[in-house]
Amino acid sequence: MAEFDIGVRDEGRVRELCLSRPARLNALHDPMLAALSVELDRAAFDGVRALVLRGEGDRAFSAGYDLTALPAVSAGPLPDAALEATCQKLDALACPVIALVNGHAFGGGLELCARCDLRIGVTGAKLGMPPAKLGIVYAPRGLARFWALLGPSGARRLFLTGEPLTAEQALSLGLLDEVHPTLAGAAARAFELASAMAANAPLAVSGMRRIFGELERSLLGAIDDTALDAIRRQAFGSDDAREGREAFLQKRTPTFTGH
Repeated sequence: MAEFDIGVRDEGRVRELCLSRPARLNALHDPMLAALSVELDRAAFDGVRALVLRGEGDRAFSAGYDLTALPAVSAGPLPDAALEATCQKLDALACPVIALVNGHAFGGGLELCARCDLRIGVTGAKLGMPPAKLGIVYAPRGLARFWALLGPSGARRLFLTGEPLTAEQALSLGLLDEVHPTLAGAAARAFELASAMAANAPLAVSGMRRIFGELERSLLGAIDDTALDAIRRQAFGSDDAREGREAFLQKRTPTFTGH
């Protein structure tokens, strides 16, 4: 049996893509993100009218990026480059995407949800962004997306505290659009909304989706990517980042020094 998979299921004009890595709570790594990117390209080629993105099982959409598989910092791309590339594929799709948040969603898994057009959650799910607890400076485009979704206060709370939100808190902040008491109910609602979107005029849907994307990208304005990359590389290569990863894997509280 493969260590991971991207499940594909069609229901009318709606396609479901399922992140499947159950032994790691659907944690992301570069091969899985590459496979997801291939499926996003295939959906575009097939003319799929709406997508539902979910995780395997009922425990987690995705536990986030697998820290044991995080690439080392080098002079080349930053360690989370594959995640950003996949998120850009989501942004570029002509069809709308609904995230079925079937359980916990953390880190890169939560960003995949945030890059979708709507997010339908289930009671009991937790959503969090732990980079501050890991000594990592998050990607500016990811921060901009959460800033647009949650506003300045909500985005700062999510990233600077690192504390997870309940599904109900995420709903109140706008990170989830709906919360349902059962996974079956959430899944049915996600497909209902996706089917409604798929029935609309494709050029109108894709055109408005493109404009929404441009409006969100305008938050980045004239930010200097080179300067921000330098800040992020310093954090990725720091003692604190190593301590954060080791503490997470050892299930202990990290001791940060600011170096």
